[in-house]
Amino acid sequence: ALTVPGDKVIVQTPVYNCFFSSIRNNGCEIVSNPLRRTADTYEMDFDALERCAADPRAKVMLLCNPHNPAGRVWTPDELTRLGNICLRNGVTVVADEIHCELVYQGFKYTPFASLSDAFLHRSVTCVSPSKAFNIAGLQIANIVAFDNDLRSRIDKAININEVCDVNPFGVAATIAAYNEGEEWLNQLVDYLHGNYEAMAEFCRRELPEFPITRLEGTYLVWMDCSSLGMPSDALEHALLDDARLWLNAGTMYGAEGEGYMRWNIACPRSVMLDGLNRFLNFVRSR
Repeated sequence: ALTVPGDKVIVQTPVYNCFFSSIRNNGCEIVSNPLRRTADTYEMDFDALERCAADPRAKVMLLCNPHNPAGRVWTPDELTRLGNICLRNGVTVVADEIHCELVYQGFKYTPFASLSDAFLHRSVTCVSPSKAFNIAGLQIANIVAFDNDLRSRIDKAININEVCDVNPFGVAATIAAYNEGEEWLNQLVDYLHGNYEAMAEFCRRELPEFPITRLEGTYLVWMDCSSLGMPSDALEHALLDDARLWLNAGTMYGAEGEGYMRWNIACPRSVMLDGLNRFLNFVRSR
């Protein structure tokens, strides 16, 4: 809706894998603005972003907020710096904020479009109850665009691609989730944070050579497995074959994910701990 074939789209790798296919399927070119690993977290490389955005073919930036798989919940200052770079260079921000409800104590989700009128007019926000309320199978989401021109272009594109009709059960579930799901969601966030704390303690005690990033939001944990000396794709297959444990290879999220694996901890704690023990036994067997 916001690009034509040949345009460039900026992403901050490692990042959600479907960004790559969406860009390619629309005939556009992926421009990587890699995040920088610092200690147990990631930060944006604003100097590199400025160079990416200055390319006249760069038309859109896909922002992941909170970030999958880095686990960051971007601060207002970080988002403002990003937004100002995009404004100066005529780049429209499309903010994927699908994990916005899943933020842990001490961190606060900030909608990108809320930071200024200029950002509101030059951005599109995508949200959905599918992650927080586990209803991805109902195929429902919301696209929020304040600008009339952006909204009309999006409306035209979803009709051309025949994805304009929504599942009526999804509509009912979305209304129920947003209107009646607050208590359940609060309990879920507490439980997920408990899972993360249990995983962090397990890794400190049993897997010190496999550090995980600090999880500020989402239920996706990013583990550095480079000490094994195996390519991420090979490690994914070996874990599945030998330990019956299926993790996502870091390279699924861009070349910068080499040496990493992504864990999904949105499960009963007993299941997560069983997976960690399987991983530990796999490591000990190497």
